[in-house]
Amino acid sequence: MIENYNLFLLVCGTAFLLGALFPILFKRTPISLPMLQVSFGLAMGYFWTSLSFLNPLDNGLIIEKLTEIVVLVSLVGAGIKIDTELSWRLWRPTIRLLLITMPLGIFAMAVLGYYAFGMTMGAAILLGAVLAPTDPVLASSIQVGPPNTGGEDTPRFTLTSEAGLNDGLAFPFVYLAIKIAEAFNKGERFTAEMLWSWFTHDVLWKIGAGLVVGIVVGKVMAKLVFSKYSQETSISQGYVVIALTLMAYGFAEFFHSYGFIAVFVAAFAFRRSENKHSYHHKLHDFAEQSEGLLMSLVLVTFGMLIGQGLQAGVELTWRVYIVSFTFLLLIRPIGGFIALSGLNLPHTEKYAISALGIRGIGTLYYLSYALNQGFFAENDALKLWVVCSIVIFTSIFIHGLSANKLLRMTPKASR
Repeated sequence: MIENYNLFLLVCGTAFLLGALFPILFKRTPISLPMLQVSFGLAMGYFWTSLSFLNPLDNGLIIEKLTEIVVLVSLVGAGIKIDTELSWRLWRPTIRLLLITMPLGIFAMAVLGYYAFGMTMGAAILLGAVLAPTDPVLASSIQVGPPNTGGEDTPRFTLTSEAGLNDGLAFPFVYLAIKIAEAFNKGERFTAEMLWSWFTHDVLWKIGAGLVVGIVVGKVMAKLVFSKYSQETSISQGYVVIALTLMAYGFAEFFHSYGFIAVFVAAFAFRRSENKHSYHHKLHDFAEQSEGLLMSLVLVTFGMLIGQGLQAGVELTWRVYIVSFTFLLLIRPIGGFIALSGLNLPHTEKYAISALGIRGIGTLYYLSYALNQGFFAENDALKLWVVCSIVIFTSIFIHGLSANKLLRMTPKASR
């Protein structure tokens, strides 16, 4: 890679230019920016034969840290843009998706991973865990608009809040997969005592502590930014966004809790303080620009990875395609309908929310994080990368082509 560094910068510069010109050149087409950028990367990876092979198994740490940053910035942006107040009635669809749809998706994909691909139990659970959360990065086009712009209908709000929270809530299942794989490597059985330890520490403590850290950091940051003294000075929105992100994440990790949950909650708590203030719009703009640049870099690189895999003849069996389409077109929509059943929502809204479960960069982070622990066999790791890559690639195109059509079918929710 290093010998092609300058050419790689040229490729990234071209991708950024595509992002800048996209609203003008592709305004009247059904093509989305992620579709364009991942296709550009795929072409580069397939035809640029002198580029070193981007083996995800050898570059797991780089993938983990890069995707982690992208997800963190997108979580801040998602939390800041939500206008909806915190109430049980308005958040009920989100809670149902988190508590019903996501576990159903994890279970279904774990079963498919175990029986269709012959994965070990730990790897199968990991497959379900990394694919379960919807992606806050690639889902930005179907989320609510900037702060205080109105038009925050039920589907967009539900998809935004779900993507903001389920990235952190998938982590307990990732840890469960890691613990099972670790026990298997040591020749031990995964006992009921280990399961109880996982539930009390990785589920109850880490989720609860992440929520508390997020609330405290968000409220304290808001007090500082919106104090009388600070309003007399010019506070850079860039500093505030980065500080909010890193402080929430850093404190959460210090207290051994989930940083993703803390970051989204901190951004939402910050937003609820002086929620009509125009400063939130500036924060959102900075976060959105940063997210877009980082997303472009990751998507082009991801496309290059797929292109190189096709060039190298990586085996893609019919099972991979069937499982990918089954997950995106059946498992997620059915799980969504089950979760939303009984709610007083129009049928078209339920369908749009259930169908638009976009998978993306968050999956790459969880997968690289888990594999970097060193407890999964190389055979399972390769299968996980192949299946997850095809699911993400398929999701980018299926949801890219259908998202706007599905959302246009839904009536504007009156609140």
